[in-house]
Amino acid sequence: MSLTHVIDPRGPRFAAGITTVVLAIVLITGWWPLLAAQAVVFGIGAFAGLRYSPYSVAYRVLVAPRLGPPAEHEDPAPPRFAQGVGFVFAVIGTIGYATGLVPLGIVATGLALLAAFLNAAFNFCLGCEAYPLVRRLLPRAGGKAA
Repeated sequence: MSLTHVIDPRGPRFAAGITTVVLAIVLITGWWPLLAAQAVVFGIGAFAGLRYSPYSVAYRVLVAPRLGPPAEHEDPAPPRFAQGVGFVFAVIGTIGYATGLVPLGIVATGLALLAAFLNAAFNFCLGCEAYPLVRRLLPRAGGKAA
């Protein structure tokens, strides 16, 4: 793994802290447009790359310079996968709230909040932990299972 393809592991934890606050506000208020905005943030991180996520940009510009270099680096693939999982839950939650299926919105948002909180508070990324399992279960390019 070259240094151009690694991330500061403190960045995803910072992003999880912001995400925790955003999702808690959604659960308290039921304001689904905020959840839709969070889905966009997740989507940028998952599909364009963590480097382009608004929370990652904020971390790199505002926080990282004050912390100094990280003691270690990590592969961006597991956190990027976790962003994709968050995207799915945020989209489902948004659909739930926006269509009047409020219990669906609450459950999907609550599950995303749980995952974000675990990462922010305990540095335990559920999506990152699921990533190797999913990689083993999905067929690789060429049709062979991993």
